[in-house]
Amino acid sequence: MLAVASLSLSAVAQDVEDMNIAPAEKHRVATNGFWQNWFLGANVSWNAFYGEGERSLVAPFRKFPGGSYYTGLGASLALGKWLTPVFGLRTKVYAWQMGKEEDGIGGDKYWTANEQLLINVSSLFRGYDEQRFWNLIPYIGAGIHRNMTHAHYSTALSCGLLNTFRLSPRFSANVELAWNSAEGSNHGLSLKKRNQHFAVELGITWHIGKNNWRHATDQEAVSALTEGELDALNAQLADCQAENDRLQQELDAKLMPKTNAVTVAPSIKTVEQIVSAPVSIFFAVGKADVIASRDMLSVKSLAELAISKNAHVLVTGYADMSGSPEKNLKLSEKRANAVADELVRLGVSRDRIEVVAAGGVDTLKPAEYNRRATVELR
Repeated sequence: MLAVASLSLSAVAQDVEDMNIAPAEKHRVATNGFWQNWFLGANVSWNAFYGEGERSLVAPFRKFPGGSYYTGLGASLALGKWLTPVFGLRTKVYAWQMGKEEDGIGGDKYWTANEQLLINVSSLFRGYDEQRFWNLIPYIGAGIHRNMTHAHYSTALSCGLLNTFRLSPRFSANVELAWNSAEGSNHGLSLKKRNQHFAVELGITWHIGKNNWRHATDQEAVSALTEGELDALNAQLADCQAENDRLQQELDAKLMPKTNAVTVAPSIKTVEQIVSAPVSIFFAVGKADVIASRDMLSVKSLAELAISKNAHVLVTGYADMSGSPEKNLKLSEKRANAVADELVRLGVSRDRIEVVAAGGVDTLKPAEYNRRATVELR
């Protein structure tokens, strides 16, 4: 099993070198709650039993008196949860029978319950990918073992190699190599004094509830992107303001009539129009706390412009589509109000701020960019 794992890890490591993915990015994922990423697995198994102190690999295949072998069929059931794309926990219960009940030889029945730590080395080396077909998952665990025939309990250790093959978003096929070690009559942790159980298992896993992860927003990358966009928008704003001034001058010249001795120039009222590009403030998943300081610098510039021009400010909050419509609407409102509070702190009058909650949207890619609020002058 170690040899197979080593070869597999070498293959996936080579793939990482060929992928243009930054290590800091591929592991940044987020999940929403306790009930996400649970799974239920069921397998049928072929089993071989090695008695206490038995070192021969062919021991279970020897024919004992009465025609019995220490091999047999069994089944297992597992319930677990992925805590991250790399680490998960599961509780697994095996049940199997060794040999045949002939002349009092064989026919023993067993069950084992283990708590196991899963390590998805595919995600560890290649990053999270919900569309990946094959995942290589070694595991270790410990629990209890019971010989039902002789009414004997003992400690159990386990390790193995789980391979999952994606069939659909809800189901995966399993191929598993499992090794269990149960305490023998001499007791102790030494493998030479323990009974060994080897199993080859085939089965299927059902992914319960929300079974995928979302890439978390890289706040630094988003802020850097926002800063570049703001530079471009500020340049556009300056151009628009210059064009607005030029058009206003032309309008003034056309509306101003020629004067003579008997006519009086009518008074002309100039209406000033403010051109403002929206500024975005990004939020972490499920949060409404303003944390992007570089975004707030641009908001401060808009606040100063709004104060100087006595303009109205529109703040619109958004959420992504991961939650329910009611939850998204409430979260978008919290985000808009959080930005409005910052504007008030910067000196903008509250009665000149309009707050709009847009709820969950899917207008920007990637989806985490929709977790934002926009500020614009009206």
